[in-house]
Amino acid sequence: MSPTVARKTRPARSRRSRGPFPTYNSAMRYLFSSTDYERTGPPRGYNIDNFSLDRMRRLLGKLGAPHRMLNAVHIAGTKGKGSTAAMLAAMLQGSGFRVGLYTSPHLVELRERIQVNGRMISEPELRVLLGKVFTAVKKLGNGREPTFFEIMTAVAFVHFVEKDVDVAVIESGLGGRLDSTNVLRPKVCGITSISHDHCQQLGDTLGSIASEKAGIFKRGVPAVSVPQEAEAEQALRKVASAAGTSVAFTGKDIDFSLRFESTKGGGPQTRVCVTTPLSRFEHLRVPLAGEHQAVNCGLALALLDKLKELGYDIDDERAIRGLSRTVLPGRMELLHSDPRVIADGAHNPGSIEALILAIGQNISYDSMVVIFGCCVDKDVSNMLRRVRQGADKVIFTRSSSPRSADPEELANMYSSLGGMCQATDSFPEALRQAYAAISRGDLICVTGSFYLVGEAKKYFKQVS
Repeated sequence: MSPTVARKTRPARSRRSRGPFPTYNSAMRYLFSSTDYERTGPPRGYNIDNFSLDRMRRLLGKLGAPHRMLNAVHIAGTKGKGSTAAMLAAMLQGSGFRVGLYTSPHLVELRERIQVNGRMISEPELRVLLGKVFTAVKKLGNGREPTFFEIMTAVAFVHFVEKDVDVAVIESGLGGRLDSTNVLRPKVCGITSISHDHCQQLGDTLGSIASEKAGIFKRGVPAVSVPQEAEAEQALRKVASAAGTSVAFTGKDIDFSLRFESTKGGGPQTRVCVTTPLSRFEHLRVPLAGEHQAVNCGLALALLDKLKELGYDIDDERAIRGLSRTVLPGRMELLHSDPRVIADGAHNPGSIEALILAIGQNISYDSMVVIFGCCVDKDVSNMLRRVRQGADKVIFTRSSSPRSADPEELANMYSSLGGMCQATDSFPEALRQAYAAISRGDLICVTGSFYLVGEAKKYFKQVS
């Protein structure tokens, strides 16, 4: 193992006690009693009062400062964070490293967010670690309680330390600068595609959003980004310079190319090439469908190359085999084959547009019915315009999220665009209506939010 990833002294493992939570359910009650901006929506006040890195550091200090013991890759951006993180983790695991992966949100099971070498944290492990966090919070004394995401982030960091991971791949939550994951000093930072999302918190221009995402940059820590719009690129370079580092862009500073092809034996596929002084990845098949995933794959490969520069002993062939085994639920995932039902967690205009393009390139169908539900604080009108580009009919519904937009209001907005649609409050009824609208050779696509995709996955799991 390279000295770069030599493991640091770890805190002693906890004694086998039940701690403050005798059962998993009691631990869950504590967790879900905390402020959860994912369910309520982030506050308009995007500031150090609502998103306190100082509170996060003090909490982690009571837990033994696990964030200082992790060799991490930190990934921020508007869309593609989870995909990039999953592909990088798969390559590192394929190379023989023990890899922690922290992503959000989850689709079905909360424990999906925290994984080591593809294995979700167990219920007993999560119960014990939530007990540790609860005890640490009590030691902090009076003050604002940590949020749901801060608690989960603390649990992930402690879990990765206790599991002695070699590398932790960490996806930021909201933004970057004030995100609770930003207490890390990572080995390398990655920035995925930046577009308009969470504008009330991050700003209404690409430059302001990019500046917030670039808040994860640290002095002397290399950063890599996918190709960006000129305004976003300029902002990223400016923040990198001010932070005392530099950012390299695939396709500009790093030799990167992609191509889409369809062969008789292999079907539709996207391939990428990444070339650097240390790496030569040629015509690799991207394991996830869509040109946007090729861009994410290029970033994952560039991040892997940066780790090589830092002394990580990475075998390219083993990494490539690991890449081919990437599994990422909720991204063009086939939930049912007859009739065909796919689900994708696209939840902003850019990701909807990428999804429509990817479906057109990779799936043959006669017509497509979209089951759509999104959160009310999204750029709904532009999402609907993108849906209109590919859907022959839309069934609007709502998910279990308290922020779910009203289906009737969505339908009224969509009708004004000239689209054919229906509306219902339940996913099972939306699916029934979609079944009634299709014939052999047609496709049903569930999209608009991870909440709705999670609900669809639960439904098909129950009826299978």
